[in-house]
Amino acid sequence: MLRQLGLKFKIHPSRIPEEFDAHRSPEENARRLATAKALEVSGMYSKAIVISADTIVVLGRRVLVKPASRADAVRMLRMLSGKEHTVITAFAIIDCRTGKCVTGTERTRVRFRKINLREIHAYVTSGSPMDKAGAYGIQDDYGAVFVEKVNGCFYNVVGFPLMKFHLTFQKFLKQLHYQ
Repeated sequence: MLRQLGLKFKIHPSRIPEEFDAHRSPEENARRLATAKALEVSGMYSKAIVISADTIVVLGRRVLVKPASRADAVRMLRMLSGKEHTVITAFAIIDCRTGKCVTGTERTRVRFRKINLREIHAYVTSGSPMDKAGAYGIQDDYGAVFVEKVNGCFYNVVGFPLMKFHLTFQKFLKQLHYQ
């Protein structure tokens, strides 16, 4: 998605564990994790801008992170079936030269159609849901046909709120006098 904005980048995975703090809101958790990831990676560079993100799926009061197993993925997808949930993504941008950091958060409502157990098992067997919050990817073959309606930023559901990031990034660059 960053290529869509014309950005040139290098991928540097973070080793920060994606642990949820029950005493914080989903937005706070996503922002905290995105910032921790960016801080860890920024320590390895002196002249770079580091971008990181974290996505959390919320169904009612339940937080659905990445599934721990195939059975966990099946459980999550059964919970989401026929219901509306919220996808929350936070991003962090750090300028390594100045140490300045900015964050942003986006919320999108997603409604799943009623999905049957055969479809859920076929999707889980593909392996695709195993690295995704809420055990689905709207960009996947099956994940796409589970979604009945999206209210908000589609790209946020994919995992990165492109429009909000773009506006925040442009403002950040201007404040740093890079533009």
